[in-house]
Amino acid sequence: MKAKRHAKIIDIIKSQKINTQEELQYHLKKAGFDVTQATISRDIKELRLIKTLGSDGYYRYATADRSNDSISSKFNTLFSDTVVNIDYAGNIVVIKCLSGTATAACAAIDALHRPNIVGTISGDDTFLCIMRNEENAVDLVLELKKLIYDTKA
Repeated sequence: MKAKRHAKIIDIIKSQKINTQEELQYHLKKAGFDVTQATISRDIKELRLIKTLGSDGYYRYATADRSNDSISSKFNTLFSDTVVNIDYAGNIVVIKCLSGTATAACAAIDALHRPNIVGTISGDDTFLCIMRNEENAVDLVLELKKLIYDTKA
């Protein structure tokens, strides 16, 4: 439910000019998500939404620029230091990590907010990425393997 709500929040702020949490709450309720202001506040923090100044002089919610080199560098380092194997079965990507590091690596993938990842599930040394289809799974496996081998070389 949380992943669906987060996806809806992203859709809303990309299609509407949302200035306040109350406006976001209204649009979420209209879409069938009965949420409190506290939940919206947590969602904004987890999604790392920011307020930007629009051309009309009003601040509104927007997604942070994910192309930041600092985020990319931290992601690359985390993955190359923790991931030991990547494979897939159908639309599910299985990522094996050093013991105790899967949750952090999974959170790093989640922070990228990739549209082809439907959701993730993490354990102690393994996490799963559920992809929209098998083609997306293959693409993610290839991309992550390239990242790991290029970083370790």
